Amino acid sequence: MTRLLVSVKDAAEAELAAAAGANLIDAKDPATGALGGLSRGAVEEILRAVAGRRPVSAVVGEHDEPAAAMAAARALAGTGLSFIKIGFGPGLSSEAAVARLKPEGLPPLVAVFFADEDPPFHLLPALAQAGFHGAMLDTRGKRGGGLTTHLARKRLAAFVALCRAHALFCGLAGSLHIADIDRLAPLGADYLGFRGGLCRGGNRLNGLDAEAVRTAAGRLALASTGVPA
Repeated sequence: MTRLLVSVKDAAEAELAAAAGANLIDAKDPATGALGGLSRGAVEEILRAVAGRRPVSAVVGEHDEPAAAMAAARALAGTGLSFIKIGFGPGLSSEAAVARLKPEGLPPLVAVFFADEDPPFHLLPALAQAGFHGAMLDTRGKRGGGLTTHLARKRLAAFVALCRAHALFCGLAGSLHIADIDRLAPLGADYLGFRGGLCRGGNRLNGLDAEAVRTAAGRLALASTGVPA
């Protein structure tokens, strides 16, 4: 069953998202880019607000160098996160670079590829071999159309299938809206990720809209079980 990931910027949003039906709370700073990371203190506040009711992930930014990516992940080690998400810049787009990523002693790591920048699906086997837990798609540009603008449904299905073939958790995100749920849920990703599409006025810098989160959670539950919305 595909579940709902909701990105939050603070503890108040985390509480709202958990109460409104989000399955995974994702800590990020929307004011500093697609994969802007929050401070350790802010992540810890979010974890306290969720209080174990939901798994919590956190973004640690986009990286081009393996040592910097691992240092950013280690900065959130020991917080109790369920996952740490690392944005893959061009410098991490080779098997050799992935082989230098060492996730031992860290929470499960999830690689995030940018769908609007020719995502390196060829890295999925190397990620699995390196010990990563999963991979997600997102979009860097938030004004150039959402995920389905940049990748056809067939390519998204191929991404999900490749993740499954290599025993990787998979997620689809990138300026998604509630209307995308019926098209994307049947692909069978573990999570669909939302931020702007569930914020007031559709602006990812605004606060989350509780009713929008509830609507997305309900619609995704129906779509994942094959019941028409």
